[in-house]
Amino acid sequence: MDIGIIGAGITGLTAAYDLTKRGHAVTVYEARPYVGGLAAGFRDERWEWPLDRFYHHWFASDDDVIRLIEELGARDRLFFPRPTTSIYYGGHIYPFDSPLRVLRFTPISLLDRFRVGLVTLYLRLTRNWPALEEVTAAEWTRRAVGERAYEVLWKPLLVSKFGEEHYQDVNMAWFWARLHKRTPRLGYFVGGFQGFADLLAARVQAQGGDVRLETAVRVVQPAADGRLRLETAAGTFEHERVIATCSPQEMRRLVPDLPSGYAAQLGRLQSMGAVVLILALERSLVSRHYWINIPAGEGFPFMGLVEHTNYISSEHYGGDHLVYCGDYLLPDHPYFGYTKEQLLEAYLPGLVKINPDFRLEWVRASWMFTEKYAQPVPGLNHSRNVPPLATGVPGLYLACMSQVYPWDRGSNYAVKLGRRVAMLVGESGKG
Repeated sequence: MDIGIIGAGITGLTAAYDLTKRGHAVTVYEARPYVGGLAAGFRDERWEWPLDRFYHHWFASDDDVIRLIEELGARDRLFFPRPTTSIYYGGHIYPFDSPLRVLRFTPISLLDRFRVGLVTLYLRLTRNWPALEEVTAAEWTRRAVGERAYEVLWKPLLVSKFGEEHYQDVNMAWFWARLHKRTPRLGYFVGGFQGFADLLAARVQAQGGDVRLETAVRVVQPAADGRLRLETAAGTFEHERVIATCSPQEMRRLVPDLPSGYAAQLGRLQSMGAVVLILALERSLVSRHYWINIPAGEGFPFMGLVEHTNYISSEHYGGDHLVYCGDYLLPDHPYFGYTKEQLLEAYLPGLVKINPDFRLEWVRASWMFTEKYAQPVPGLNHSRNVPPLATGVPGLYLACMSQVYPWDRGSNYAVKLGRRVAMLVGESGKG
């Protein structure tokens, strides 16, 4: 078949890889001048490797992406350090990535620490997530670990992730998925996630696929002969099948002929946006801590601080110490309209709070990245709200991170989704 794919993120590239491998003719249309989507990186002239625009890692349990990397013959480029992930509370940073470290978290009582450990163990072992989507994470965790541990640990993290507007809406299956597959060792790719995306795109091209960058699709419409017409600035193209990997909101804009029921289903999906400020510093901001969760209520202007070079050696980045300050926000938050200088000014008190010695003179360079579709908000019984891959328009499919539920967004599940939609599209051409 002749297949068009909108978006050269990990989902689109994985689908293109599988489909070209099976002999289909595939054209990938990407609006940006690079591949990778949310996993894409950028480069400074001093660096050996690109750096991810948004901080990323894999877990050792992320079987789908590991399997694909092995298929690509690049297992030797995948490695798993064991950095320290921590939580900030009451002016202190506590390592929080093992049962022993949870037991050392003194802001809650020893009994509460045991309860948190036992509940975490239960969530890691149980597979019955459908029962958990019938109750909110706020209600379930408060009941399971007790009021004090909930107020200190899990409520602030829910608020940080989904804001006061949505934290009480999120179902417990989402929270389960966050804990169920976590591992202390975190995976990375030689050349960063951009290196992985570039390798995948190169393999698509080697198998006969066409990857067209800076070619935004403006509209998708059915053609008279049952094909689908894609209008771009570079011209109009037709395909027998089309896979769109854009956000639900973008899908509604791109395809005016979506069935009303499907369009309404997309319209009911909610999501949070992401804002990230990246700093290249002349010295380390925090020693040994890689990822620091900053719960709401601690007086910080961001919810997470990630010192990437406490995970991946600064030798790959010209000696720079690289720090992300990130937050999940409603898509209409003012920060989306800020310049990086304005955002640095807003974030400066938080940086000084983390390290009172911090000075602006430490900053060699800075970058700001935003994405308005970064974190789906899964409410109660969300599995009923997940739209099917087939849109109801003959030959047209949607594959986006709102469909990886109950799993959280991430490139492992983008790979899984890409393979799933490729299988569905391939089967649709038989007979």
